[in-house]
Amino acid sequence: QVQLVESGGGLVQAGGSLRLSCAGSGSTLSRYATGWFRQAPGKERDFVAAINWSGSSTAYPDSVKGRFTISRDNAKNMVYLQMNALKPEDTAVYYCAAPKSSGDGVFTRPYDYEYWGQGTQVTVSS
Repeated sequence: QVQLVESGGGLVQAGGSLRLSCAGSGSTLSRYATGWFRQAPGKERDFVAAINWSGSSTAYPDSVKGRFTISRDNAKNMVYLQMNALKPEDTAVYYCAAPKSSGDGVFTRPYDYEYWGQGTQVTVSS
């Protein structure tokens, strides 16, 4: 089992940057693919970024491609989401997630994931 804790959210002006962190505990996060999702009030949980266990493969939706970068430091059991050129529509609660089983792959759908953090709020003002 993996426990996940997000941090790094906050209030930023449009055009600014934030770096979110996802800390893993329990089973080592370094063995798991990891994803970031976001959910705005009244909306579904949307895919933001995903990375395989080694960091060699990533995926992004078009809405964040070129602005967001997912990375990981397996020695520290951490996954990061660097967010640049933020827009007001990026405002949401951001969650990191890990699938039920360790192993390779990059997963983009919420139901691919079993373990979720509590979320961190990101607010982008115009």
